[in-house]
Amino acid sequence: MRSLFPVTDLTTSTSGGEDPSGPLAYREDREPGREGRADREWSLDELADAYAYPTDLPAAGPGSFWLRANMVSTLDGAAQHDGRSQPISCAADMRIFGTLRALADVVIAGAETVRLEGYRPARAREAFAARRAAAGQGPAPAVAVVTGSLDLDFSLPLFTEPLVPTLVVTGAGAPADRIAAARKAGAEVVIAGEGTRVDPARAVRELADRGLRRQLTEGGPRLLGQFVAAGALDELCLTLSPMLTAGDAQRIAGGPGVIVPERFALASLLEEDGFLFGRYRRRGVR
Repeated sequence: MRSLFPVTDLTTSTSGGEDPSGPLAYREDREPGREGRADREWSLDELADAYAYPTDLPAAGPGSFWLRANMVSTLDGAAQHDGRSQPISCAADMRIFGTLRALADVVIAGAETVRLEGYRPARAREAFAARRAAAGQGPAPAVAVVTGSLDLDFSLPLFTEPLVPTLVVTGAGAPADRIAAARKAGAEVVIAGEGTRVDPARAVRELADRGLRRQLTEGGPRLLGQFVAAGALDELCLTLSPMLTAGDAQRIAGGPGVIVPERFALASLLEEDGFLFGRYRRRGVR
């Protein structure tokens, strides 16, 4: 893996000719402390440093939590193949996927994604234990499932075997019997909307009020589209897969469009084996 952005050292050959790696090459091997980071598998600690959450989140009020999304897309915009994201992913993408989970307080996913991807509870990972302890986090992130109907199988390990209770985020008008079933299974029910509809901006605030301030959503596209439309997304971690699928697969975000497109700023860009791993932050935030 190598870092393409931010660029810290644009060089040309000291002999007067062009640097064989190109006049705009990122010479990360010349940056103190980063020798040899290019073109090798980064350690989990290095990935965790690269994807760290902001450290200056206030204790309460506006800006006291951070919602990032992690998605993968092919060159032609497909967020999945045959209904799943795994076929367009790679080993490095899965390492980043695991790192992002290990840094989060809560992983937020829509019910359809939970069903299609076969979600299981997040697990404790020894490689991140000290980092999580230093940040005041438990051994693993909670999983929060966003659903209006609560059409979920509460006998699955996601509800019966989590290290920390799974949360079900729903509306005040959700079916009472399904709410009761969720609670009986050990899930914590979070009300974040009127009727059966979940208000995405309210959902992230409700989770933050429970101390879950480092938030990660893995979609799917419908849920991410709702966060985008609500202006609730702070950061997008996007893997661009060097694949073409054609077909009619969903994009990474679906649903109604925004009136005016919101521009995000590139925070970092990594590359491995043709896959690009970008981090984009909403302008005006840290």
